[in-house]
Amino acid sequence: MSSLEDYMLPCLNKKLFGFECMGCGMQRSVSLILHGDFIGAFYMYPAIYTLIPLFVIIGINFLFKFKNSNKIINALAIATVFIIITSFIIKKI
Repeated sequence: MSSLEDYMLPCLNKKLFGFECMGCGMQRSVSLILHGDFIGAFYMYPAIYTLIPLFVIIGINFLFKFKNSNKIINALAIATVFIIITSFIIKKI
């Protein structure tokens, strides 16, 4: 039986240029969440815990429009971008 890791896409940026991009670790983080390792998922890709609610709310808003959804989506998007950039900088240091 094959595992989820067998189907993960390699980072093109890492293969071509030799360093990780801002999205490196996202697939492995989702895999860790699916395996129940929530702390490991956070250390792998901290923005995963804002990305998941962001995608869920966007999906729900697509099906059922609700009040203040734009404010929630914008706040989650800004938090996600901030976390992605901050964790990328910390990895580089």
